[in-house]
Parts: sequence; C-alpha cells; structure tokens
Amino acid sequence: MPLKAKILNPAMAGQAATISTSTSPPIPKEQPTDDPDDVLFNTVYNVRTIELNRPKKLNSLNASMARKIIPRLLEWQKSQLASIIIIGGAGGKAFCAGGDVAALAQQNTSHGAEGREASHAYFGLEYQLDHLIATYPKPYIAYMDGISMGGGVGLSVHAPIRIATERTVFAMPETTIGFFPDVGGSFFLPRLEGYIGTYLALTSERLMGVNAFYAGIATHYIDSATLPSLTSRLAELEFKDYEDMHSRLATINATIAEFDSGLPHNEPMLLAGSLRSAIDRCFSPNSVEEIISTLEHETKSSDNPAEIKTWATKTLKTLSERSPTSLKVTLMALREGRNWNIAEAFQREYIIAGHFMSHPDFQSGVSARLIHKPASTPVWSPPKLSDIGEESVRAFFKAPEGQQGIPLFGEEMGKRPYKEYPFRMGLVREEEIEELVRQGGWKGNTLVRKFQDESGGRRGVREKVEEVVGRCCGVGGDGELFWRG
Repeated sequence: MPLKAKILNPAMAGQAATISTSTSPPIPKEQPTDDPDDVLFNTVYNVRTIELNRPKKLNSLNASMARKIIPRLLEWQKSQLASIIIIGGAGGKAFCAGGDVAALAQQNTSHGAEGREASHAYFGLEYQLDHLIATYPKPYIAYMDGISMGGGVGLSVHAPIRIATERTVFAMPETTIGFFPDVGGSFFLPRLEGYIGTYLALTSERLMGVNAFYAGIATHYIDSATLPSLTSRLAELEFKDYEDMHSRLATINATIAEFDSGLPHNEPMLLAGSLRSAIDRCFSPNSVEEIISTLEHETKSSDNPAEIKTWATKTLKTLSERSPTSLKVTLMALREGRNWNIAEAFQREYIIAGHFMSHPDFQSGVSARLIHKPASTPVWSPPKLSDIGEESVRAFFKAPEGQQGIPLFGEEMGKRPYKEYPFRMGLVREEEIEELVRQGGWKGNTLVRKFQDESGGRRGVREKVEEVVGRCCGVGGDGELFWRG
C-alpha cells in the first residue's frame, strides 16, 4: 500500500492572525523593466511547471519573478486543466540560492528612505508568494535540486512535497548577513524535530543531499537524473473531480516511489546520535547567552567524546562571527513562532524585515559577504551580545505606527490559517515513535517493521526509526523498549 498523506488538520483550521487584513490583494503586474525570461512556464498535460531562469545568479529571487509567479498560481488555482504544480530551477547548479539581497542593500544605500521602503515592499511581495504556496489548494511540488537557500526555501519548504537530490544544498544563511531567517522560517524551523531548526537558523549550517531528507527539510529523495522522467510520469496522472488533497497526494507519493533508486550508502545521517543529542541540549535554552554557555560546557565535559567537543568549539566560533542582533532576533522569532499560525508568521516577519532594512547590520553584512570582492568581515553594530537588551530585540516585533499588514491571498475568501502543516509526506516523526514506545510492548525489530509496513517499505524509514530508538530508548530485561528521551 502506498504511504498516504498524514492529515494533521483536515480543515486547515487555526486561530486568526493577530495582524490580518480582509482586503483582497491586488494581483501583481509585470513592470516595463522586468526581465521577460527570468521565469519560464510550461504545460505538460495536467502538470504546470515553473522554472526559475536566472542561472548566472543561481536563480536568486527578485520582484520581477514574484510578479510573474503569483498571477500564474492564481490562474492555475481556478483552472480545471491544471492538477499539479512543479517548481524547479534552471542550470543544474541551483534551485534558488535566495532572494537578491545584494540588490536590496544597494537600493537602500542609493535611494535612502525611499530605497528602504521599496526593499520592504519587496519582502511583502515575496511573503505573499510564499503564503500562497503554503496554502495552495492543489498539489505543489518543489524540486530542491541544487542550492536551496533563503528565498528559495520560502518557495519550497511550505509545499506538501519537497524533493531533494544528491545535489541539494540547504541552508538559511541570514545571520551571516545581518538579517534573520524569514520566508516563513519562523513557522517552518521551530516545527522541525527537537532543536534542529534553532541550530540551523543560528549557525547557517548546511545540509547536503540526503541529509535534507533525513532532517525533514525534504519529504522525498531521488536522483537528479530522474526528475525529467518524474515530471513526464506525473503528467500522466488523472484525478477524479471528487478526489480530495489527501487522495491526490497519496497517488503522487506512490508515483514518486517508482523512481526510488535507494539512498546513498556513503552519506550517513548527519544530525543523529550523540550530535543530535548535543544539538538538543545546547540549542534548547531561550537566550543566546545560555546557548553559548551550554556550548562552552560541552567543550569541557569529560562525558563527551572528542568529536562532540570539536563540534561545540566549531559552533562557538561560528556564532561569534554572526550578527549579535540577528542571533537575538532570530531566536525570539523561533520561540514565538512556535505559537504563530502560518498567516501570522508572514505578518510578523514583514514587520521584522522592515526594521532590518534600517539596521546597519544588514547593510554591513550584505556588503561584506556578497558585494565586496573578495568577501570581507562585516562590522556589526552593536558588536556584542551584551550590548543588546531584550527591549531592543522586542522592538523588531512592533509595527511602526500606521503600518498596515500585508494582504494575503486566500484570507479574503475566508480561509483560516493553520498552526501545523496540514499534510505530512516525509519520514515518520520522532513523536510518533515516542508515542508507541511509551505505550509499551514494543521491541526494536518489531517497531521498525511496523513503521516500514505502514510506509509501504519506504526508503529511509528503517534508518530513521533505528536512529531514534538508539538515541532515545533503553531496553528492559524483557527485551522491550522504554523511552528515556
């Protein structure tokens, strides 16, 4: 039996956004200066494809591209001929390396207040697109083939189906440039298992290939060479009018399984075992200072193996290089984002992004890292964590007087935002394993077999369950597992 989509919230219900608008958003229109070929659209029977087409810029997202994609998605949403949406990137090196923040920083410098206002408006447009993807009523598939960072993450991680390949490079590098993980990162990252999301957000650590799949960033993993064939195969699918999203995603999932050639044996699960335990210990505190203190303890603990001490030392160095303001704002956004619904996340991020456009760290970080050749070291202001009080951090979350929230597509039709993603197509989650173990009566091999059977023998399930059992479970005298956390 094919793995079925797990519907966590079939009605996609949730609390209304704290900041919301009921006005129907104006549909973006292309501008005379927009590149006519930076996004390519195609039709393959019932499939509609979006190809980001700026390979020399690693397909980095700009306003011209967003102005093209939003109207197409809205058009296809109403069309009975469009059943599946697939987004990918041209060139083979990148899906999308992020938003074109270098252009924004130069605009801020060249045009002063007007430039900063225009940059803020860009984020509003980008978040409208990301929210539309996050609430799209038809199957939306992201081919995360190649570099998938920043703005590219916003185009992919909210999709019910996200496919990684051997070329995938995932990261949220915003703290390196004096910004914060936006594009819905405040929603997506806290909902990764344990404190993986906090770790990735603060450090900008990269996940390569199959490890994006193991960590829950991607829901599937296949070889990049099979993507064109997969697109052709998906175009053959036909859905009945009465089939709901659950049924359609299950069919798509079974179709993707036809192209499964196995997981690479030379790429072990990275965020696993003692490292995963150390990540959860070190990145669970609610202040950056406590995280650093915990990491310092890890470097000295006699209980730790050498590789964990080395990791802690490296991570401390990494955090010392990041913008102190970015670290503190990011951590607060992740902690509060656990309680935000999907619409509120984008509204809050819009406020935060506006403040960063006026903050010196964004200009310094982007200029040093992305504009200057060779890249240089940014000068952060303030330079120390101790110089940044909680009040100044909370100021990033307060909308300036008179600022309106961004109108989001779907809200005007009465769609209620969700607090958990309504579909889960990835590997079994740790809490599902914990729930069964706590019920009692399970041995390791029978637990693995149960989840494998439920998934239809899906690749990666055995590895995931065995890792969780090895890290979180003990074995009683009767051979049965017990949860030790």
